[in-house]
Amino acid sequence: MLSDIGAHWLAGLREHAHGMAALCSPTLAGFNRYRGSVMAPQSAVWGFDNRGAMLRVVGAAGDPATRIENRMAEPMANPYLALAAQVWAGLDGLQRRLEPGAAVEQPYAAPASARLPISLGAALAALADDPVLTQGLGAPLAQVFDTVKRQEIKRFEAAPEPEAWLRREYFGRY
Repeated sequence: MLSDIGAHWLAGLREHAHGMAALCSPTLAGFNRYRGSVMAPQSAVWGFDNRGAMLRVVGAAGDPATRIENRMAEPMANPYLALAAQVWAGLDGLQRRLEPGAAVEQPYAAPASARLPISLGAALAALADDPVLTQGLGAPLAQVFDTVKRQEIKRFEAAPEPEAWLRREYFGRY
């Protein structure tokens, strides 16, 4: 089980999950992971040693190796922005003493309100609506990030062959 500090931290991660999705999955291709039962998170839920939950708690009371794993980030995420978002969200959970709710055993059966954004555009909108994350980023960086990613979406939508565009856009860089 988690300490009170761990529970509040976890609750902050859940509270800000929708906005964090833009920073943890900043590519159009990254959102394909949030669909179907692919052992990737689809909802902002947590569970004990559950690889389908967004937040996986591993360990037990008194175990110094107990930890919270946030499974939403994709390999192409900027590690500094993804980790910073977790810190801002966790600190907000601590400051507001948020409660995480109950652990889930069936993460793919979570309520629709817990569903993570399924597109980069939806994640960017959630990020813009999250004052904790946008203040953490700073208004100039938040605006530049949004502008760059929205231009990326426009280029993708204009591409005659979307799959070929994804390969050219991402695989050559990463």
